[in-house]
Amino acid sequence: MTTTRPAASSTRVLGGVTTVLGELLVTLGVLLLLFTGWQLWWTDVVADREQAQTAAALVDRWADPQLVPTAGDAPVPDLAEPLAGEVFGLVHVPRFGPDWQPRPLVEGTTTADLEAGVGHYAGTALPGEVGNVAIAGHRNTYGKPFHGIAELQAGDPVVVETAEGWFVYRATTARVVRPDQVEVVAPVPGEPGAQPTERLLTMTACHPIGTARERYVQHAAFDRFVPRAAGAPSELTQVTP
Repeated sequence: MTTTRPAASSTRVLGGVTTVLGELLVTLGVLLLLFTGWQLWWTDVVADREQAQTAAALVDRWADPQLVPTAGDAPVPDLAEPLAGEVFGLVHVPRFGPDWQPRPLVEGTTTADLEAGVGHYAGTALPGEVGNVAIAGHRNTYGKPFHGIAELQAGDPVVVETAEGWFVYRATTARVVRPDQVEVVAPVPGEPGAQPTERLLTMTACHPIGTARERYVQHAAFDRFVPRAAGAPSELTQVTP
């Protein structure tokens, strides 16, 4: 009978070690979840603050007290090609609600560009040009500028503001595609190599939220250009229903 005692003792020790390891793993898992949640929340806090400061600086730079308000729209201007990483505009999406702030429009779609705001795909049309103005934004983290992209409805305005004024587009169709279906940002969306005849805009974001498995794509068509001297367009001064 005495020969069973070491085995029983070993079993108790092994069971104790297993219990401790299990508790440590559970604790580690909880800490990782808390850290991940904190990290996701903190990137939003920092990005919201920095993007708001960038937007305010742009508005101050564009303000001209000598401008005399004018009525009506104006011919669509040609914009200068921005440098990589340059903030050259603001993106307004009224459908995203009164608490959503205009986001800086940055030339490029690198990690750093998308942390700074909404990225403009290099080589695609500039606001107001014939072709496809393709822009990308996060749906979560770093201010999640396109978090509500799936809420857009046909006819909703998407407004790109630059030093010259406001380029008003209106949402048309949406779709979900694979990440490799880059033809959605072609000059004629879905038709690589085709010659564009329309002024379009395409918004892209990861889908579903929190993954990069697919892309949510929202297309829009150009409506009109409103010069800065005319004041902000009605789409930005009226409440979206």
